[in-house]
Amino acid sequence: MASAAVGKAQKGKEARPEAQVAGWPGADGPPQAPSPDTFRLCCLNVNGLRSATSKGLMPWLHAENPDVVCLQELRIQTDQLEAAHRAPTGWTSAQADAEKKGYSGASVWTRLPVRGQPSVRCGLPLADLEGRYCRVDTAELSVVSLYVPSGSSGEERQGVKDSFLGDLRSLMDRLAAEGRPMVVCGDINIAHTEEDIHNAKSNKDSSGFLPHERAWMTELLASGWVDLWRAHHPGERGYSWWSNRGQARALDRGWRIDYLLCTPDLAARATRCWLQGRSPALSDHAAVWADFRRL
Repeated sequence: MASAAVGKAQKGKEARPEAQVAGWPGADGPPQAPSPDTFRLCCLNVNGLRSATSKGLMPWLHAENPDVVCLQELRIQTDQLEAAHRAPTGWTSAQADAEKKGYSGASVWTRLPVRGQPSVRCGLPLADLEGRYCRVDTAELSVVSLYVPSGSSGEERQGVKDSFLGDLRSLMDRLAAEGRPMVVCGDINIAHTEEDIHNAKSNKDSSGFLPHERAWMTELLASGWVDLWRAHHPGERGYSWWSNRGQARALDRGWRIDYLLCTPDLAARATRCWLQGRSPALSDHAAVWADFRRL
């Protein structure tokens, strides 16, 4: 059927073979060349890859020209991916799937040269069961896409989150001890300080802004990990997630819960780090971006 439609459209014209150009699915024009001096990283909780794709994710990435993309909350299994949901041709991609279909999931896509095999398991039972950890090593750096569980649905799930954070701290220590330039990108589901949330007072008892969660982040950063956006924007307010209630996004009443957590050596190579902002609304989250000097 498809070939017949093409033939019909070209009736009366000289038929020309379609150009096979590797690029972002559904985007117009060839892909942009990478920068010779820097590489660009994007991290985004897509709140469903199918949904984000339908809202223009791929053409937007095509225009922004990242070299590394970390996605969380895919809600689609690897074997369910269609061409519209995949990384560009020629890129390396890895995806951690949750055992439960339509739930969680994390991935890394990159056009940087890759070393070894990607990993979708880290030894933390919940992360491995729910597809919350995906790692790819390149010559420039190691990249982890991480999705920390939310505790907002109630005390039971908050307990699951607290247990996960305890295990995650040990994992972060092990990752740092590898001595490689590394970034852990993702939805950490914690707003660290009062500058990272629109209304600190009314949310003091809310999951994601609980005192012990904020203390966990303080201790993690004290151990050496760098919150890259905050390092580049001291004292500023900026948000990466908005509730669907009360026109929170339109009024910019959000939380900053998505992070690029870098080892100090990689953080020193960052030339820029920024938040996507409220537009385009591809998800209920906004992307975190950074440019790094190449080795």
